[in-house]
Amino acid sequence: MSEQLSLQLTAIPDIPLIKVGDDLNRILLKAIDQTGLALEDGDVLVLAQKIVSKAEGCFADLSSIVPSERAYELAEKTNKDPRLVEVVLSESTEVVRHAPNIFIVAHRLGFVSANAGIDRSNVDSEPNSDHVLLLPKDPDRSCALLRQKLEAATGKNIGIIINDSHSRAWRVGSVGLALGVSGVPAVIDMRGRTDLFDRTLLGTEIGIADEISAAASILMGQANEGRPAILVRGLPYSLSEGNAQELIRPKETDLFR
Repeated sequence: MSEQLSLQLTAIPDIPLIKVGDDLNRILLKAIDQTGLALEDGDVLVLAQKIVSKAEGCFADLSSIVPSERAYELAEKTNKDPRLVEVVLSESTEVVRHAPNIFIVAHRLGFVSANAGIDRSNVDSEPNSDHVLLLPKDPDRSCALLRQKLEAATGKNIGIIINDSHSRAWRVGSVGLALGVSGVPAVIDMRGRTDLFDRTLLGTEIGIADEISAAASILMGQANEGRPAILVRGLPYSLSEGNAQELIRPKETDLFR
């Protein structure tokens, strides 16, 4: 008889609105405890990028930005605020594509995305300011530090993923993708294994951290749901070290660039 597998995803309730300097370790442990759950070996916590960026103070105030000539030029072509364009440029290494209402760049972390992942949604601004939220400076490091604290507090071997919503070159709609990874294999290489008919797999690599991120995004939502932390239990793969850089396709093999 085949082994019965199941994957359990649980949205951790009562995560407060995160502010600069908040201790995510303490907040997550308290919220998990209030659910009646406890972290177990093999669990993975998926955290929305926004709460990590907010805790780390990854903001830019558009009211203080002086756009460059390049920013004004691109703002006219994309119908975007030149101050926002300037911030996007500062977070990017390359402008990949642009068109009216579309601004695609290569982020300094390596991946290609719209607006360098910079966002205004669910971002509070101080009076006389206009804040936008940037991605964490080093999402893999953020995951590793949080994992270290949570494992020390619980004695359990867990994984951490920071996810964010991204669009894709071939398809309509956004899905959750992994920006940062610790304690989880980012990519599982199936090449050399065989299928049900003993054919050797030649090109199968599973972006498992992205798959977990997308599944968690179903519960997180995209608007005012307020569910930025998802507990994933029952992953049919062993936890191991990984990082989000493994998911980035090298430019020389990226035919869309």
